[in-house]
Order: sequence, then structure tokens, then C-alpha cells
Amino acid sequence: MSGSMVIGSEVESSASPIASPFLTPPYPSTVDHDKLGCSMLIRQDPFSITLDAPALLTVTLMLVLGMHMIDHHLFACLLVGTPALLLIRNDYHNFLKLGPGGTPPTLSGYARLSWYRLFAIRDPFSAPISSLSHLPASGILGNQPLPYRPGPRPLVAGLAPQRQLDQWGPVRCCEQLKTAIERATVQFPQLLGTATSSIEKHGFALFARHPVNVHGNGEVAHVHSSDKSLHLNLHPDDIKEVLQRGWGQRHPLAFKGIRGWIESPVPSTFVMIRYTPNSLLSFHPERTFDIYVEKTNHVLTDETDLRIVCKIVEAAIWYTAAEKINLELPCDS
Repeated sequence: MSGSMVIGSEVESSASPIASPFLTPPYPSTVDHDKLGCSMLIRQDPFSITLDAPALLTVTLMLVLGMHMIDHHLFACLLVGTPALLLIRNDYHNFLKLGPGGTPPTLSGYARLSWYRLFAIRDPFSAPISSLSHLPASGILGNQPLPYRPGPRPLVAGLAPQRQLDQWGPVRCCEQLKTAIERATVQFPQLLGTATSSIEKHGFALFARHPVNVHGNGEVAHVHSSDKSLHLNLHPDDIKEVLQRGWGQRHPLAFKGIRGWIESPVPSTFVMIRYTPNSLLSFHPERTFDIYVEKTNHVLTDETDLRIVCKIVEAAIWYTAAEKINLELPCDS
């Protein structure tokens, strides 16, 4: 098998499931908050044009003169093109404000992302259809169903990067989740490892050393340092469970590509997961997913919500490596 990936840069191919070295565990249990890059300033500005009285008068005069002095075809192009360029400029700046991700923060990266946007899935809350030939044959979250996530869904923006705009998770929970993942790599070094995300090219990620489903060099999940949400790969059955319980949504680029013409830059099992305390050879874009980060003032405690996220990460390990592994939080020690 081989895998290919990444938006806005050369596509990497690997003949083996794991092409990049893992960092050597164990890791320090204490995380420097300053190094987590926690930013609560992620925002998207709406497109708007504000004119004061002098500017409005100037625009009016230019329109009147243009109608009489400029060829009507050229004038029509100017009328349509000017606001279109301003709209593109606003959209490009919103793309940059999402921070680093899988797409280079350049005009060429933005142009490529705009192309993929034409094929983005329209309903990120509908689960993909599971194939009978798929391995593993089923998910594991249905054995012990997740509780429903209380409160409204957070606002999510962007394609690559895709980020959560509100209801951010606390730094402490992100720290504990990373510690739990690191402990799993120490306990099962022959199965798991951590390194920089192959899909995002930034941030902390968990990998399977011998993946059954090869996406992003066997990437299981990665954590976003800015909003503390996660992207991970799940079995279609588990995606359905996460969607129904309100813990995440599918990635907009998890579409079913047409081989030889357009293929998704992320696997179809890619999901974004939000928490309270969201590969490239065989793309199955309809299965990509995102886990949200939820506010801390809901009924469920941070610790309870973090355990739910750990269960979802365990399901991602099951889907990627076909291994059942329990994540242990520091508070369980």
C-alpha cells in the first residue's frame, strides 16, 4: 500500500505505512502552557464595506462619470469585479486568521483550497455509508454509547485548516489528553508512536506503527494547539455515533473523490472532535471527522468530558490499527 497527502504542497508518497520517524517516548508529564500556543483570538470577519459621506459622494460621482465616459462592457466588468475582488481579499484574510495548518498560508495555497471548496460536502452531520469489505468490520463506540453533548454546537470555520471559533477547551484538559496519549505510546511502543502531524504539518499527533487503514502515514489523530480541538480517523459506525451524540462533525473535504481527476486531500473518515473539559493513498473521504472542544460551564465536568474524548481517540486507534487500547488519564494514576 502507499499513501499520498497534503494540500498546497507536493504530494508525498510512501511505499510503507510509516514513512516518518516517531519521537521517542516517554515525554515529560508537565506541559509548558506558553508552548501550547493557546490562542482565543481566532475569528472570521464578515464581508462589509463602510462608506462615510465624502466616500459615498465620490463613489456616486465615479459611477455617474463612468456611465458616460467608459465603454459599457468595461464599466459592467468594473462594477462586478471590484466587489468580487474585495470579497476574495476578505476571504483570504479569514483563511490566514485560522493560523497554520495543512495548507501553506500563501496565495497559491489559498487558490488550491478554493478549488477543493467546490467539492466540499454540504452536510457535515450526515454519516458515511459503511462498506461490508471494510476493516475493521465495525466500530466500537456502539458497545457503550456516548452520552449526548449538552449545549449548542460550536462555530467551526475553514477547510484546511479547520478550526473552532468558540467554546474552546481548557489548556489543562489538552495537557492531560496529551499525557494520556504519551502513556499509551510508552505502554504499547510496538503499536503506537507520536510525532508532528503528517496531515497538518504542525502540532502533536498520534500514529499507528502498523496501520490497517493508512492515512497520513498511519496518523490516528492530531491536536490543534490553537483551539484544542482534534482531527482523527474513525470507522463509519463510530462516526455515526459521534454525530448523533453531538461530539463532532465530518471534515468538509471528506468527499468521495473521482480517481484521476479530483481526490480529497484528507481521508473520508476524517472528523473534528470538540471537547468540554475535530493518509492519502486509499482515501475514503466520506469518513473524515472533527471533534469539538466544549465550554466548561455545562453540566458534565471537564474530567467527564475528557474521558469521552479519550473514548473517541480509542475508537480512532481501533479504526487505524485494529487494536483495542485504553487511554489512562493522569488523574487515574
